[in-house]
Amino acid sequence: MELPVEIDPSEVHQLLAPPSERIARLIDCREQDEWHICHLQGALLVPMSRIAELAPQCFTDPQEHLIVYCHHGMRSLRVTQWLRQQGFVNTQSMRGGIDAWAQHVEPEMARY
Repeated sequence: MELPVEIDPSEVHQLLAPPSERIARLIDCREQDEWHICHLQGALLVPMSRIAELAPQCFTDPQEHLIVYCHHGMRSLRVTQWLRQQGFVNTQSMRGGIDAWAQHVEPEMARY
């Protein structure tokens, strides 16, 4: 069964919350300067501007569940679609990005 292209921040939070084993890998596709403002714990920074260059070394299991996020969800949706085209069919974009996460899951997180 194919996963939906987008996933809500609250669903991501449930997937990653203890006691569950981490069953998805977080990919932050923003740029380094944005990452320094705020990011999700355990996420891997793979900027959209370098995705084609870094993908071969960062993504090796086409069955792995990847959750991509950015600031508001537009870049992550593009990266998700690109990764799916490369065979990573279990890739999802976090709807609303880290800004939605900060609003609905972690209100104390820095926002920009």
